[in-house]
Amino acid sequence: MNNTYTYNVDINWIEGRKGIMHSNVLDNKIEVATPPEFANGIPGIWSPEHLFVAAAGSCFMTTFLAVAEKSRLEFVSFSCKTSGILEKKRMV
Repeated sequence: MNNTYTYNVDINWIEGRKGIMHSNVLDNKIEVATPPEFANGIPGIWSPEHLFVAAAGSCFMTTFLAVAEKSRLEFVSFSCKTSGILEKKRMV
């Protein structure tokens, strides 16, 4: 039984602090940029920080769905609010 999986994502720089992500196995492309809290950041575009938090939340959801399915648990809805905190520390 093979338990090794590979997921490939290509990221190409567009301009400034903005790029585009895509995978050869997916139809959608995602624009990504430095968040507005950082120098030259761009508001309104997914940032690595958003994607990191989204990865944790979506992992939780898909794990719940798999466990519910295996346990034959019937449910009528699922929602998950996920947040992450990034703190910039000043080096002394």
